[in-house]
Amino acid sequence: MRIFQVLTTLSFGDAVSNDCVAIKELLKKNGYKTAIYAENIGKKVTDPDVKPYNKMPKLKKDDVILYHLSTGTALNLKIKDLNCRKYMIYHNTTPPDFFVPYSGKLAKLCNNGIEETKALKDTFDGVFSVSEFNASQLRDFGYTCEMKIRPILIPFDDYKKEPDKETAEQMRSDDTKNILFVGRIAPNKKQEDLISLLYAYRQMYSDPVRLILAGSPSGMEKYMARLKCYADSLGLKDIVFTGQISFPKILAYLSTADCFVSMSEHEGFCVPLVEAMQFNVPILAYSSTAIPETLNGTGILIDSKDPSYAAAHLHEILNNEDLRKKIVAEQSERLKDFSYGNISELFLKQLKEFIG
Repeated sequence: MRIFQVLTTLSFGDAVSNDCVAIKELLKKNGYKTAIYAENIGKKVTDPDVKPYNKMPKLKKDDVILYHLSTGTALNLKIKDLNCRKYMIYHNTTPPDFFVPYSGKLAKLCNNGIEETKALKDTFDGVFSVSEFNASQLRDFGYTCEMKIRPILIPFDDYKKEPDKETAEQMRSDDTKNILFVGRIAPNKKQEDLISLLYAYRQMYSDPVRLILAGSPSGMEKYMARLKCYADSLGLKDIVFTGQISFPKILAYLSTADCFVSMSEHEGFCVPLVEAMQFNVPILAYSSTAIPETLNGTGILIDSKDPSYAAAHLHEILNNEDLRKKIVAEQSERLKDFSYGNISELFLKQLKEFIG
């Protein structure tokens, strides 16, 4: 028996790719014969266990495919024809409506992803879902196979690496509080709501804050331009658009953040929330999709997008030391649920229950 992970794209830094590589390392460590096969492989990927999909060897009936599904691709329908045991790892697909004003191509890709997911409802022997929110969506699509909830596997030792010194020093160079959001520049992430929040905060309070939007705008340049125009129209200068950055720079922003704020309207899990927990950064988040599930009662959840309402909560988090300590303590307890040991043990247990 061999276990092959298959996905459309494996690249540097995205949550699906990181999960895939972490699972591969775990499987190897536990004696499984394993490899990753992807249609598209990023230029920075040098792992010898990552290979082009068209190089996958002939499959035997007792082989196992773990298929990471997160977007529309011709590969989705090819999976139906593989003659072996097949299990999906479901990361969710962003609803296409978010992308219609900015990219017809990406909107079509997401629409295809949803329709292809529906078409695969009778294909898999079981599903690993990274959240109950995702599993519920699959049930709505007509999936009846067994589903197991398994949060994304995060190798937390990576976060012990040295942050970029220059970036960290720059963020600590004055008394300005750092408000951070980590996530690709995309309309479902609602970065414009974070800009509105910053403007409301400036109108209501005198203490200085800066907003850091850490994420790549690749493919969403039109949306990025709109965000910058919006910020300029409001006269906001203290907004840092990082673009695509190295992991040490992400660590620098996480290690110097005073609050992590999310106004995202679609998340299948949201790894940056867990990253904020790891760095003892209090979280303020709009309650949507899988975010309440990931936080599980920690952080501060708000159910309104009103900028002044969000700004008032942010001000309290930044200036009430007792509240900050309480939030961070509760988040630290929640973080234990996502420890590498807990999630790796859970995944191996679920895998054995599926495949014997």
